[in-house]
Amino acid sequence: MRRAAAALAAAGMLAAVAASAPAVAASAPAAAADGGQRTQRYHVDDWNTGRIGALRACAQVTGHDDIACTGWARSDWNGADRRQAAATALMTDYDRKTGLFGGDGWWTSANALTALIDTIRRTGVKSYAYAVNETYDKNKDRTDGGRLGQFRNEYLDDTGWWGLAWITAYDLTGDARYLDTARADADHMAGYWTDKCGGGVQWKTDTAYKNAVTNELYIALNAALHHRTAGDTRYLDRANSGWNWLRGSGMINGKHLVNDGLNDSCQNNGQPAWTYNQGVILGGLAELHRATGDDGLLRSARELADASTGSGDLNPGGILREPGESDSCTGDGPSFKGAYVRGLGALNRELDGHPYDGYLTEQADTAYAKDRNALDQYGQHWNGDRGDGPGHGCQHSALDLLNAAP
Repeated sequence: MRRAAAALAAAGMLAAVAASAPAVAASAPAAAADGGQRTQRYHVDDWNTGRIGALRACAQVTGHDDIACTGWARSDWNGADRRQAAATALMTDYDRKTGLFGGDGWWTSANALTALIDTIRRTGVKSYAYAVNETYDKNKDRTDGGRLGQFRNEYLDDTGWWGLAWITAYDLTGDARYLDTARADADHMAGYWTDKCGGGVQWKTDTAYKNAVTNELYIALNAALHHRTAGDTRYLDRANSGWNWLRGSGMINGKHLVNDGLNDSCQNNGQPAWTYNQGVILGGLAELHRATGDDGLLRSARELADASTGSGDLNPGGILREPGESDSCTGDGPSFKGAYVRGLGALNRELDGHPYDGYLTEQADTAYAKDRNALDQYGQHWNGDRGDGPGHGCQHSALDLLNAAP
């Protein structure tokens, strides 16, 4: 177990020092040469229970009632670089009882788990790999709240997020049960491809609405399964059909941005161009290109990526911001930007010359400098003014950004 020493400022004035940790109890203070007390080295993390802590130093001047404390701080254990540090902060929001982030976050937990797995693959540090198996075992057979087992539910986009999460888990571990679950998720989505508006997967099992993110996830998941299924034609056919339908659906507007969905007349509904609608398709097209070798897919992806990275509405002051971005790190919205940069990063790695390195580096450096506290927790606004963080949506989005940046 890693130990960290509490830094003691104003040493000549200290009569007693205590350290506090929100996740674990500190050890007892030791006597100092001047008759006061000084902290020993303290446990920060408890690996037996998967709990993650922080330290601060407190002092009381002899003869005074007031106690002064430093801010909370962590050691550099599991924080050797900014990705690892952000992953550690994300894990403070992992609930060992539910196996989910934020208590019972559902599709947002799929995104948080994906970001965590990507970090493990990027850094080689597997301290939090236990969360993969734990999330799976605690939730695979759930049938409450509209869930249907195997991470399927009535929301087809939720199912797609989980399918992609289990693809990344399979790539990390080689455990075939994760791939089997991703296949079950893809098949569940395929069952709701309908003829309304000429095709496409509907958003919800009992709602015929055709939207962008559900179909982008369908493309990405099936393309990914094709690569991991020997002799496959079914998943590839689905991915190709999904892209052919999406690009002709009208959801991609004249600015090459993707609106939310189609109205009852099967026309672009003009709803906001959420960032995740701009990003998921980029990762999907990169995956589909690897399957087909069709360079036209990369040209289409470049057109979409150039539009979103160059949009002043989505990048005021040059830094990505969600349409109508709130201060809160709770709910669905804080996860959107993470999905965007994850998809952009996947496309960037597929392209010769990695043309979006500069954009992603600027975003990551800005968030790291302006949107991070001493515990490496990030807020909603990457360009500063952290808002009401922390929360796992904001945190995994920042981690996705750090993973996407070179």
